[in-house]
Amino acid sequence: MSGKFDNVWDALAKDPVEAKILNMRSELMSEIRDFVSAKALTQAEAAQLLGLTQPRVSDLLRGKLSKFNLETLIGLAERCGVTLELHKSHAA
Repeated sequence: MSGKFDNVWDALAKDPVEAKILNMRSELMSEIRDFVSAKALTQAEAAQLLGLTQPRVSDLLRGKLSKFNLETLIGLAERCGVTLELHKSHAA
């Protein structure tokens, strides 16, 4: 390895697939936190909107990535009105 990475997840993950999933989870979590912040929601309000408990919202807002899988974060992002798109590309 050269020691140079495109992002922190490439450096931390065991393989490129894991890095991609970690990056996606991180980006979704950031989008959700940005939504909660932009709407100036309390944790209780965010919990009601997202269908979570207040402690789970606290974990989300504190960036505890390990507590949320990709599927859960996709669902939460959708509840925030985040539009998700899948783009395919094939390596040559």
